[in-house]
Amino acid sequence: MDAEYVVIGSSLFGLAILLGGLAARGLVQYARQRIRPQLLWGSGLALAAAAVAIEAIVFVGIVVPVLLQTYLFLSAAIVGVLSLGATRILRHARVEAIYTVWAVASMAGVAALCFVTPAPDSLVVGGIISGNPPLPVLVVSSLVTGPATILLLSASYLSLKRNWRWQTVLMAAGAVILGAGGTLYIASFPVALYYAEFLGIFCLFLGIVSLPQSSASHLPTAAPDPSG
Repeated sequence: MDAEYVVIGSSLFGLAILLGGLAARGLVQYARQRIRPQLLWGSGLALAAAAVAIEAIVFVGIVVPVLLQTYLFLSAAIVGVLSLGATRILRHARVEAIYTVWAVASMAGVAALCFVTPAPDSLVVGGIISGNPPLPVLVVSSLVTGPATILLLSASYLSLKRNWRWQTVLMAAGAVILGAGGTLYIASFPVALYYAEFLGIFCLFLGIVSLPQSSASHLPTAAPDPSG
């Protein structure tokens, strides 16, 4: 068996497990403290874990149409859900409410379209999901990824402006890289999503696990604190 094949496959499965663990910790923290951004960031990481798991399954040769359709939805939904977790940083209730309605509605539209639109065979090349999504999916998904990336960039800037800690820098960088990866995938640069997942999640992981213990009132609104 080719060594490169083993390394890539093992890396994908390992990253899926790592993401699943981070998502679980974030959701457990939400169950304890009931802080909305923790729920959304934990959910976003859970979606990312599912996306990487699909990448790993496809890489080993199990290519099922519904998996590809799910992956196309997740590539947009990851960014959308993570951006919902960052809306509280804006400190503007009306903007948060309007964006939440927009994000939920647009993600529902993407989900419906992804599962009624057949995924082309050309989507997978050499075990890698690197082909372009169908044009209708691409157009509708941009309604999620475009605004989500802008919101993530804005929220990251405001978060850093208010609290310049290296953990915050890493979490902001991870969120922005993930957002950019999803946008590039929808914009017909799908391989960028793989690199963005590795780098963005690595930054998020370092930032989240390095957060000092603190009370719920001092937790960053941009991401869950798994240490408590």
